[in-house]
Amino acid sequence: MKPRPKVKKVVLAYSGGLDTSVILKWLQTEYGCEVVTFTADLGQGEELEPARKKALMLGIKPENIFIEDVREEFVRDYVFPMFRANALYEGLYLLGTSIARPLIARKQIEIAEKVGADAVAHGATGKGNDQVRFELGYYALKPDVKVIAPWREWDLDSRTKLIAFAEAHQIPIAKDKRGEAPFSVDANLLHSSSEGKVLEDPALEAESIVYQRTISPEEAPDRASIIEIGFEKGDAVSIDGEKLSPATLLARLNTLGRENGIGRLDLVENRFVGMKSRGIYETPGGTILYAAHRGIESITLDRGAAHLKDELMPRYAELIYNGFWFSPEREMLQAAIDKSQEMVSGTVRLKLYKGNAAVVGRSSPHSLYAKTLVTFEEDGGAYDQKDAAGFIKLNALRLRTLAMRKRGKVD
Repeated sequence: MKPRPKVKKVVLAYSGGLDTSVILKWLQTEYGCEVVTFTADLGQGEELEPARKKALMLGIKPENIFIEDVREEFVRDYVFPMFRANALYEGLYLLGTSIARPLIARKQIEIAEKVGADAVAHGATGKGNDQVRFELGYYALKPDVKVIAPWREWDLDSRTKLIAFAEAHQIPIAKDKRGEAPFSVDANLLHSSSEGKVLEDPALEAESIVYQRTISPEEAPDRASIIEIGFEKGDAVSIDGEKLSPATLLARLNTLGRENGIGRLDLVENRFVGMKSRGIYETPGGTILYAAHRGIESITLDRGAAHLKDELMPRYAELIYNGFWFSPEREMLQAAIDKSQEMVSGTVRLKLYKGNAAVVGRSSPHSLYAKTLVTFEEDGGAYDQKDAAGFIKLNALRLRTLAMRKRGKVD
């Protein structure tokens, strides 16, 4: 085992929970360094002041405790740009955990620069994707930073050992944390994810206790909810005509999605580190937003641009999933995606009903939908159907040539 680097001051991504509280004390005892904590309000639905009190109790100076509400920034600068791309990892996952990591990493680096810290630390395990996402972000923004990943160093590899360490160092442990947690949860304003323990057998259906953000579709109301979402240049800006800030709008959609049982996903995915994992994801507002965005694009995007976007999307989604938000290739793709959104404005009407978000209407001042071209009635000469014969023959030329070769008749 190589010797640990000398660290003077470290910025820790700190939630105030058992794991990161143990990490805080472990950094103090094992590295003998000054610890600075950063706690982000990403809309996870938990009080953050207890994290401040716990950090103070563990000996952190008040000026070294940073707590920031980043909900608006999170949705405006990370979630919305991603949704312009209609990003889905492996065709299903709306990337709720993945998209939060670059923001946390950037905030940690900003604080490190501010307080003169030479290191950053996170609480991600050595088996997951988050370690990669955090650290790629750190190095992209501060290439000389030292990174401490306790789960890759220490021998506290069980809940029993964590609790024993906490007790030995007078770290308070909530009663509900003393037992073995049935699964782990990560949450933010976009989604919640549950993994591990009772969810590790992909053959077994997840129990109802796993779901944090939604009621089941079976329990949803028997009457549909009709809503209208307004868009400007690819971003949602209003619900039912009411202008809302990005975070407020997503929170409103979350409520609508929860009440209608929308946004549940049981997924076995391929982690970047090489293994498959099973997760239960709930993205109620994001699922509605995804459907609405594709709805407004359907009438405002040219076919070539729309199809190219769909071809680029899997690569874009994979970059975010794997932690390459700050990479030049993601920025290049983002520029192309954002260019495509210049005319993606208008309104989309959706019907929310028992787990489904269905587009039932869309309109835009920039619509490319022309009734005179598609009507089955008299079109006034807007489209000459005889032109289709030549179009088809030209497109069939290579197919006819191939068929003739099979018959040995190519001259």
